[in-house]
Amino acid sequence: MKKQFSIKKYLCHVVIGFTAIFVMPSAFALNIRGEWQQGAVIVGQVPVGTSVEYKQRKLQLTEDGKFVIGLGRDAPPIAEIITTAQDKSETHQFPVKARTYNIQRVEGVPQSTVEPNKEQDERIAREAELVRSARKVNLPLASFAQKFQWPLIGPISGVYGSQRVYNGIPKTPHFGVDIAKPVGTLITAPAGGVVTLVDPDMFLSGGTLIIDHGHGLSSTFIHLSKILVKEGDKIHQGQDIALVGKTGRASGPHLHWAMNWFEERVDPQLLAGKITQSN
Repeated sequence: MKKQFSIKKYLCHVVIGFTAIFVMPSAFALNIRGEWQQGAVIVGQVPVGTSVEYKQRKLQLTEDGKFVIGLGRDAPPIAEIITTAQDKSETHQFPVKARTYNIQRVEGVPQSTVEPNKEQDERIAREAELVRSARKVNLPLASFAQKFQWPLIGPISGVYGSQRVYNGIPKTPHFGVDIAKPVGTLITAPAGGVVTLVDPDMFLSGGTLIIDHGHGLSSTFIHLSKILVKEGDKIHQGQDIALVGKTGRASGPHLHWAMNWFEERVDPQLLAGKITQSN
């Protein structure tokens, strides 16, 4: 029996005896890294030449077919990814695990940041638009696929998804993780990327820094006392980027680390893992 095997792109032609068999070798192959749960970041990979769509958004792919998506705090129970190759599409459905979130009561923050006046509201709106614009960036970077590390190690004083009550007044959910450390503690980059926003004094967030990791995934660091990088800087994982502060709406010194996939708020702890020690 004679066998002949040849590959041209993704089409395998196998000849066994006198019978020719055409095999479509997983044009819809979809490799996934990450757990499907609310707040998660999912990194996937498809064969080169395959397109990927999620929530009516055609996703940017790396040269080797990697992509990233983020699931919001209240993501629905089913997530759908559509892959298309050689003019054929397939829908992949994944069950999304629901999470339970805590209510946190925070006292001692500046009352002016809890109930801002009209002028302060206008400032907050302007600054929020700057942040939204930075998070819309879709740079062709592959840093999103790195194994993320903690920007500093310390006690966790606030977690993702919880709703906060400031000085007795309920506010929107807390979208990030808080790490309590003294003012001036060094903060390092959890992954590589490019700096897309630097502001030393925003009303609510104080010293604010945003780093884009590529394909819509970004990290935001707030309440900073000092920022060590500038807009447009290319950042490598582990690089010194800022110092802990207590600026903006903060009751004490800490780092608030938030992450976004475009407009979706995702949980940094699901990428960096649990802190195993405190300094």
